[in-house]
Amino acid sequence: MSVQTIPAAESQINTKPEVVRRTANYEPSIWGDRFANYAEDIVTQAHMQKQVEELKQVVRKEVFTDAADDFSHQLKLIDAIQRLGVAYHFETDIEQALERIHATYQDDDGDLYNVALRFRLLRRHGYNVSCDVFNKFKEANGDFKESLVTDVSGMLSFYEAAHLMVHGEKLLEEALVFTTTHLQTATTSTSASSLLKAQITEALERPLLKTVERLGARRYMSIYQDEASHNEDLLKLAKLDFNLVQCLHKKELSDIIRWYKGVDFARRLPFARDRLVEMFFWITGIYFEPQYVFGRNILTKLIELVTVMDDIYDAFGTFEELVILTEAIERWDASCMDQLPDYMQPFYLTLLDVVNEVGEELIKQGRSYQLYYVKEIMKNQARLYFAEARWFHEGCTPRMDEYMRVAASCIGNTLLSVVSLVDMGDIITKETFEWLTNDPKILRASNIIFRLMDDIAGHKFEKERGHVASSIDCYMNEYGVSEQETIDVFNKQIVDSWKDINEEFLRPTSAPMPVLNRILNLTGVVDLLYKRGDAFTHVGKLMKDAIASLFIDPVPL
Repeated sequence: MSVQTIPAAESQINTKPEVVRRTANYEPSIWGDRFANYAEDIVTQAHMQKQVEELKQVVRKEVFTDAADDFSHQLKLIDAIQRLGVAYHFETDIEQALERIHATYQDDDGDLYNVALRFRLLRRHGYNVSCDVFNKFKEANGDFKESLVTDVSGMLSFYEAAHLMVHGEKLLEEALVFTTTHLQTATTSTSASSLLKAQITEALERPLLKTVERLGARRYMSIYQDEASHNEDLLKLAKLDFNLVQCLHKKELSDIIRWYKGVDFARRLPFARDRLVEMFFWITGIYFEPQYVFGRNILTKLIELVTVMDDIYDAFGTFEELVILTEAIERWDASCMDQLPDYMQPFYLTLLDVVNEVGEELIKQGRSYQLYYVKEIMKNQARLYFAEARWFHEGCTPRMDEYMRVAASCIGNTLLSVVSLVDMGDIITKETFEWLTNDPKILRASNIIFRLMDDIAGHKFEKERGHVASSIDCYMNEYGVSEQETIDVFNKQIVDSWKDINEEFLRPTSAPMPVLNRILNLTGVVDLLYKRGDAFTHVGKLMKDAIASLFIDPVPL
């Protein structure tokens, strides 16, 4: 733990001559002014947009008209469309095609590759197809046929399909173990092509269900273009569209950085994490599509404010100051400013300003009722952070169920999910907000995944700096088990939570599919950032490469 004694004059806090504060000594942003200035090339972008529109029509005809009578071929093209990141252009076409394919579904039709592909695409779109379709690939004794091992493409397709499992599907649990084992062997085999090995390596690290769409699309383009059967029009569309959307994201990021420089948090709140670029990456992982410009702008600003709030509650603020801040956020009134310590005032004022900006836009859209939910979720975030701060102040290690009630919600998933509904248009109603703010199963599952992965990744760092007890501490203390035994239990809970998420996509769904996709996309970002450590707080190669792929380097045409 790092403890600093900060004189009042230096910290601009008018409470005591000296205040002892915990700090995390976060590393500064690695990006500097890299994204601060972006010069739009409107003429070039207009030309790219024209090409995209023309190619969309060509691809629509090739995939949804010309290939309509060959289900296997059409499914492969739909899969490519989704993996290349351009499915948002063809949502209605894809839905109609899958509905027709589902209506003529034959359980015993096709080899392993095609059966698994069809199962995965239909399941992913909410069709409750039975995993019994894979029984034909088993021996009489219940084992999978040994001949499947040589069908590496089929095994990879089966592996991806198995990740769509729900509770009680023992066959898919066995399939995941079976395919994982043999695919790991295939990566060192001389019989598999280098192209196939690359796909296997990528899939073993991050299956399609957990892949951040834009990042996966960027990587898949280099694989798809080397496939002998690739569709040239589709590939060109994907590359042009990626670069066009990248231009939009660069401009958005530049605008947000200018806002950040204006509020001057880096100087006024130097104890807080400076991760604005990483936050924007996170938000584009939730929704990257061009129509959500305002949503991304607001969500990035709010998650920046939540990160600052977290660092105030988690480390820098004294308990007495946190009481005052929590009351001020509850009251949501600029008149509270004078009661706050000097260093909290710019944060509080910016919070009010950003939410007011949301309110002004919502009034223009005729959706002013949504502002209530944005304010309430911010207030709730402060309440949850304060509950954790009280535990630390009192030296309390709560019971595991008590810890998860607070900590799984305050991780930020709920806030991100609720605010992401803003700017989603007419599919969002008051009922949607009510559903999402009442702890639905899919959000609860996503929160568990985030909380447990975050605690596993950051346990050592948080322990060293002095921090409220984590889920690992709570579980070990309550059940008297080792750290590794605890992590093993948590990994099982994470697997079960993914099953819960999959179940929530099966029709009839509790909410519109785009809303469920927000939560799924958010959980995929979590898997990326916390699977091998905390890549958000401690920015390393994974995050640097991801940001470069999405916001710096265009795809070569």
